Amino acid sequence: MENSVKTKWGIDPTHSEVAFKVKHLMITNVKGTFKEFEASIFTNGGNFITSEIEFSLNPASIDTGVSDRDGHLKSADFFDVENHKELTFKGTSAEAIDEDNYTLVGDMSIKGITKQIKLNVEFSGVMKDPWGNEKAGYSINGKISRKDWGLNWNATLETGGLLVSDEVKISCEVQLIKQS
Repeated sequence: MENSVKTKWGIDPTHSEVAFKVKHLMITNVKGTFKEFEASIFTNGGNFITSEIEFSLNPASIDTGVSDRDGHLKSADFFDVENHKELTFKGTSAEAIDEDNYTLVGDMSIKGITKQIKLNVEFSGVMKDPWGNEKAGYSINGKISRKDWGLNWNATLETGGLLVSDEVKISCEVQLIKQS
């Protein structure tokens, strides 16, 4: 058996974004981000595909650019931030599609409910910044059903459609930094 060294990576929050979008009135997308998040990634010998991944964010840090909407999303109708202070993701497996793309499977927990999700991951490479820090870049995308986690609030439109789509598209740009 090969002796591999585990390397810890953390997320660089100033060069990363955790974003989502949801259809509103069935015709346009409303976008938002979360401002407070962190991750711990342990690679085996620099191999990111076999990484141990743990990610969390503070749902109270949601920002859609509209304070009233943000307040509603923080309420018990959606994230219930008074009772649920954290949304988490723990990677369970990854499968290579090609050299730079893979499918990441993991357990996402929202409001005390854990469900398995699949995310598409694109690896952008590893570079050293001007200060000698080793960085790795990833684009992460996926879709989830918000109702799987009890985020059920909605309103029916006159035309019979729904105010807010069930499908939530996740889009993250992540820059990791190798920990010393």
